[in-house]
Amino acid sequence: MARTILIDPVTRIEGHAKITIQLNEAGAVEGARFHVVEYRGFEAFCEGRPFTEMAAITARICGICPVSHLLAAAKTGDRILAVTIPPVAEKLRRLLNLAQITQSHALSFFHLSSPDFLLGWDSDPAKRNIFGLIAADPELARGGIRLRQFGQDLIERLGGRKIHAAWAVPGGVRTPLDPNDRDAIRAQLPEAFATTLAALQRFKGLLDGPLATEASTFGCFPSLFMGLVGADGRWEHYDGQLRLSDPDGTVLAEALPQQRISEALAEAVEPWTYLKFPYYKPLGPEAGSYRVGPLARLNVCERIGTERADAELLELRERGGRVVTSSFHYHLARLIEILAALEAIELLLNDPEICATHVRAHAGVNAFEAVGVSEAPRGTLFHHYRVNANGLIEAVNLIIATGQNNRAMNRTVTQIARQWIPPGAAEISEGLLNRVEAGIRCFDPCLSCSTHAAGQMPLHVQLIGPNGEMLQERWRQ
Repeated sequence: MARTILIDPVTRIEGHAKITIQLNEAGAVEGARFHVVEYRGFEAFCEGRPFTEMAAITARICGICPVSHLLAAAKTGDRILAVTIPPVAEKLRRLLNLAQITQSHALSFFHLSSPDFLLGWDSDPAKRNIFGLIAADPELARGGIRLRQFGQDLIERLGGRKIHAAWAVPGGVRTPLDPNDRDAIRAQLPEAFATTLAALQRFKGLLDGPLATEASTFGCFPSLFMGLVGADGRWEHYDGQLRLSDPDGTVLAEALPQQRISEALAEAVEPWTYLKFPYYKPLGPEAGSYRVGPLARLNVCERIGTERADAELLELRERGGRVVTSSFHYHLARLIEILAALEAIELLLNDPEICATHVRAHAGVNAFEAVGVSEAPRGTLFHHYRVNANGLIEAVNLIIATGQNNRAMNRTVTQIARQWIPPGAAEISEGLLNRVEAGIRCFDPCLSCSTHAAGQMPLHVQLIGPNGEMLQERWRQ
């Protein structure tokens, strides 16, 4: 009998979503879908606002990664002004983004995902969360909390507040870095490095042992990858060229036209989700789908450019190939990027010009359309604005990182369901549900403009027969 398994809501992610798994008449998995069930409408209500307000407004899209929208909006504003921002302003923006990468990746790995790795897929769901991790491994949990705190502290010292700091603006930033704040952050680096290196060793040990199966079955498939790279192919998070490569590592596009991005990318829609499906136009919606985020950035770059992170990147490629196609390795890529971010932060804090005071360029409207591109923790982020002569927004298009991973997330939950649901299975185990959800958590999707609640959301699962009758029902409080 054909039936559907419903997971609603998906837990330990930012936002609201559900998963449906379709079983055929033989009880085998036919397919699965990841449904985003909320609608925000930020693009529409930005119309009519001055472009100079967009950094502050769009930062409210997300309470977890407001820095990402802040920087993309500010970069779009730079192009509308047609200015080159002061060199120290770019360095300070980079510092802000590195802090954002650190705190967001720490949240994803330690708070949202590590309970699965360290407590077990089938562990008590009431304890499979950050509080259960604190009880089971207080040192690791404390390290993860402190690592995220380090990133948030740097954001606050730069922008005046941890969340929604309207500090980056068109033309640069509002205020310079105080030398006392520089010294305070520099003093915290040794602890941040120690926590990251310990987590890397711990997780790699798990990949070589109990997590080996997950590494080969959680979203392991060939796809395109996209991300920013520096002029020499180095890892990049703020500026540079937009590179698209295939699963063999062949570069399909060395420099996608950022200011004409609609010529290269399109967005497909489906009636069963509010999340769009961006794709590379020349190859179409299916073949042109691609992945972004930490794993994609490590796949498209030639090297990172810092000693310890480059050593970890080499080991990642020895483990998974020159192009790592398993989505489960997004977790390892996050830890490597935290290490890269800490090394880059150290270099910037030691720059003798980092506390210079000329941090902003001023101009009027000199362009009526512009695109700002930056790397959010979850992947490449595009802000595309059209303004009138008075600088008022006429049209906005935001291409969010999570959307660009949408097709990959759907393929991932299908692959996991086919791996773990045997044909004809009548029972729904907690471990099965958690593994399917964990496939989504590999991508750390950010679906809403609110922060993620601590702990675990309730879960309601129903098996529905082909005639609409309820065959089985389970609740998780």
